[in-house]
Amino acid sequence: MKKSLWRSLLNSPKAVPYFFVAPFVLSFLLFYLYPFIATIQMSFQRIAGFGDVTFIGWSNYGRLLNEHFFNALRTTSQYTFWTILVLVPLPILLAVLVNHKRVRFTGFFKSALFIPALTSVIVAGIFFRYSFGEQATTLANAVTGLFGMKPITWLQIKGPAMFALVLLCTWRWLGVNMVYFLSGLQGISQELYEAAEIDGAGAWDRFRCITLPGLKPVIIYVITISVYGGFSMFAESYAFWKTATPGDIGMTIVSYIYQMGFNNFDMGFASAIGITLVILVMLVNLIQLTCFGFFKKDSD
Repeated sequence: MKKSLWRSLLNSPKAVPYFFVAPFVLSFLLFYLYPFIATIQMSFQRIAGFGDVTFIGWSNYGRLLNEHFFNALRTTSQYTFWTILVLVPLPILLAVLVNHKRVRFTGFFKSALFIPALTSVIVAGIFFRYSFGEQATTLANAVTGLFGMKPITWLQIKGPAMFALVLLCTWRWLGVNMVYFLSGLQGISQELYEAAEIDGAGAWDRFRCITLPGLKPVIIYVITISVYGGFSMFAESYAFWKTATPGDIGMTIVSYIYQMGFNNFDMGFASAIGITLVILVMLVNLIQLTCFGFFKKDSD
């Protein structure tokens, strides 16, 4: 009887889709929705240990008004801004060049630029940390020494430290974003370029009037994932400084969560920081999508 019931369920066109969807739904509920709800609950509590939980209302959120949080927010915002400023126009330019019919070995260029994304972020971060070391023999100081400059303590000064972080991010994700834009370029009809060329449009006019509008959905997508990636950045900063950043120059919001939750064992405050981060990212993406007209209805 049970076997016949299972057979009828498995052979039912209405039941089979639910079997395929069930693993995703269960994993989402177990690993995403439940932890998120638990984090919201913990953000209103003081957790001193297992079973020692006290409801304290909005006190954890009030503690966000401190210098360390604002330094972390400033660093995270600057990192996100600079990575978007680099990792949107530069991959578009490379995608246009690689997509040109006169360029040879396009497969090699795509593979060469994509390979860094497969590298472990910790391994890449350690390599960049030693490359931007204090000694005059490190790679970065050796390059600047060719121009007669003195050795720079890259990871102890705010500007150079941000440059090193953005350079690491660019090295890892340049090829990935280029592939995104390359797929978008291949979806633009070549007839549009041919018609524009017949009408006398130059290369810049074709790029401005055809390429950029055609890439708009991809640009929105890349900026959206860049915002999420920028505000959730942790491994790169940890590989450079671990948790001992001089003057909080490498302290990101996620690093601050890690420090409060796992170093200071203040899980309630760490949860409040995490919920605040989620709200900030949602607001930034909402503003970005609104500026791009994502919510506007297409005119007839």
